[in-house]
Amino acid sequence: MNDLLRTLGEEYWEFRLKLSPTMAFMLGDHRYDNLHENASLEAEDAAISAFNDFAARAQAVDPANLTADETITRDVLIFDATTSALDMGGRSAEIAVNHAIGIQSMLPITIPQLPITEPEHAEALLEKFKGIGQYFRDAATRLQQGVAKGRAPIDFHVRRTVEQLDGMLALPIEDDPLLNTRIPDAFSDEDTAAWKARLMSIVENDVRPALKVYRDVIANEVHPIARPDAKPGICWLDGGDQLYENAIKKHTSLTHLTAEQIHQIGLDAVARLDEEYKELGAEALGTSDLAEIYSRLRDDPALHFEDGPSVVAASEAALAKAKAAMGEWFGRLPVADCLVKETPSGPLAFYFRPAADGSRPGTFFVNTSDPTGWGRFEIEALAYHEGIPGHHLQLAISGELVDVPEFRKHAHITAYAEGWGLYTERLADEMGLYSGTLERIGMLSMDSMRAGRLVVDTGMHALGWSRQQAIDFLAGNSPMDVQQITNEVDRYIAWPGQALAYMIGRLEIMRMRQEAKDAMGDDFDIKGFHDIVLTSGLMPLPTLDRLVSQWAS
Repeated sequence: MNDLLRTLGEEYWEFRLKLSPTMAFMLGDHRYDNLHENASLEAEDAAISAFNDFAARAQAVDPANLTADETITRDVLIFDATTSALDMGGRSAEIAVNHAIGIQSMLPITIPQLPITEPEHAEALLEKFKGIGQYFRDAATRLQQGVAKGRAPIDFHVRRTVEQLDGMLALPIEDDPLLNTRIPDAFSDEDTAAWKARLMSIVENDVRPALKVYRDVIANEVHPIARPDAKPGICWLDGGDQLYENAIKKHTSLTHLTAEQIHQIGLDAVARLDEEYKELGAEALGTSDLAEIYSRLRDDPALHFEDGPSVVAASEAALAKAKAAMGEWFGRLPVADCLVKETPSGPLAFYFRPAADGSRPGTFFVNTSDPTGWGRFEIEALAYHEGIPGHHLQLAISGELVDVPEFRKHAHITAYAEGWGLYTERLADEMGLYSGTLERIGMLSMDSMRAGRLVVDTGMHALGWSRQQAIDFLAGNSPMDVQQITNEVDRYIAWPGQALAYMIGRLEIMRMRQEAKDAMGDDFDIKGFHDIVLTSGLMPLPTLDRLVSQWAS
């Protein structure tokens, strides 16, 4: 590889690991186990400056003298550094109050996944927990900085987050979820008890007081100026239109789409699903009436789960089918396994990639705080998206690549990642993985959510929709459970633009696949297409488009 580009890539990855020490810990790189992320304004300013410097240095590398793979490296570094600087420059930390995906809801999920395999990892965690306390104190300061500027999150999120924090602070200290950690095999019972006592002391005397400071700032300083629920989008903030334009670029990796165009793409996609619902509804439910189909799927108790273990069991059964079939559709397969776990908090479903050292498999988490909200018909599509052939094949394969710069294996490129996940829900249908017509309707239900996201995300953040308007649109155009819809909308409010990545990414990947088939004719091979998409790490969609076109020519 070009020496300058190689050095730049190595520096960038090292910078990324230091900036996100929890990510490094999760990946099995234990050099920064004692550190936690820094939420201060000073740290954010330093990171923005560094991102801009990396982007400028990458742009200065002459692309004319690079190989095809080196060109990907340059593209990814420029995109990731540039969009990260823009994202941080939006100062979202000043309004970062959210009960669905806030730091307080994600830490209890993350901590148990940390690969604490050696005594020194456990010792380092003690210092990391002190860093968690400092994080909450800094996060409180950032919210106060937002208040001073008249910037605030919406009232509903503030109230729910305060309730959530009150519940966490009221727990007996021995039941604090942060104490739910892995234990090194080398620890004796006495070692474990002593270490847990030290960890509990830090939680009680450092983390919880910091959490109380954070809670009080939200309740007493942020709440009085919180935006009404009628104004959830960033378009209501000064400079909000530019912030959302930046978010579109970051999460779709495309520069030619406006919010209004994306909104219409979503409306068109929602309309296209109507005929599919009618056809499958007549077969599975005995009706082709769209409203009745939605009502049955949403409200019929027989079509919903009753408990969390049943959700997990159904997910595991779906993954087992996918594992058995993936060799016929993919040339490159991951070494790491994929497991399913339930969680009582966080997003409705998400995936954690395997640790690089093999100490933790890939894990698909499903939120079972309300198991009746999960339809039996939709769990297979969810498992295929989050697990196999979705994120697990994508991210586990990426992490296992050799001769690819580390930062490319772990780049945060939403449209590539989530576009692939949604693509595989339809691919699973081609693979014959769905158990029956009802489960295929679940595939449509997931499509409705992702198409609807294009409408409501742009609706709230660009067109001025209210929170209730977004909820009502999804309720009227999908069979999703109302509580799930509410949770989803709250996530979109907190994370502008991220919800656009799924359907935009899927549509782009499908376009690339069709153009490759048209160009190659009988020579087109689905395994080859999937391998070209998955075996160069994560990348912006225009870079992937160029890669696929070169393969097909």
